[in-house]
Amino acid sequence: MAQKRADMITETRGKLIKAARDAFAAKGYADSSMDDLTAKAGLTRGALYHHFGDKKGLLQAVIAQIDEEMTARLSVIIADASTTWDGFIDESIAYIKMSLEPEIQRIVFLDGPSVLGDPSQWPSQNACIRSTQRSIQKLIDEGTIRAVNTEATARLIMGALLGASLWIANAEDPQSASEHVAESFLALACGLLLENKKA
Repeated sequence: MAQKRADMITETRGKLIKAARDAFAAKGYADSSMDDLTAKAGLTRGALYHHFGDKKGLLQAVIAQIDEEMTARLSVIIADASTTWDGFIDESIAYIKMSLEPEIQRIVFLDGPSVLGDPSQWPSQNACIRSTQRSIQKLIDEGTIRAVNTEATARLIMGALLGASLWIANAEDPQSASEHVAESFLALACGLLLENKKA
């Protein structure tokens, strides 16, 4: 009985998140009606309030889902890289390029900050910083980069990537902006390399 109830809760939440995600991606947060998206999910506004509190809570759940997917994609990129350094660079550039994807751009980098506030304060950012910190420590241990404070460096890198992604999403020409950011990020990151690693 308890399992059946848990399954129903998961199914209801899933339907609401999917309907909201589709609506937010197509129309944006402000123009997405709670009545329309609950009707699309075949549920009531009461279900939305029960599971997410309000529309803002639903946006948080949608962003959390997208963030998990982004993290999974970036993990594959790291795993596929031939070296730790290549994985670090490839992951960072891939994150920058994700800000060009319409759904991520609109929900995470445009609507998210305007509704939920500073993205650097979102819970997902702490996980990103810890992951980047581990990568930096590994690069230090391998003798690829100079010995730096891993937390400070991780925060600088994630702050730069997040700020750049927000700029790209709001740019007049996002594609051009992303190319400039990728080139500049590579130049900055290479400053961490030990002299004998620079080619």
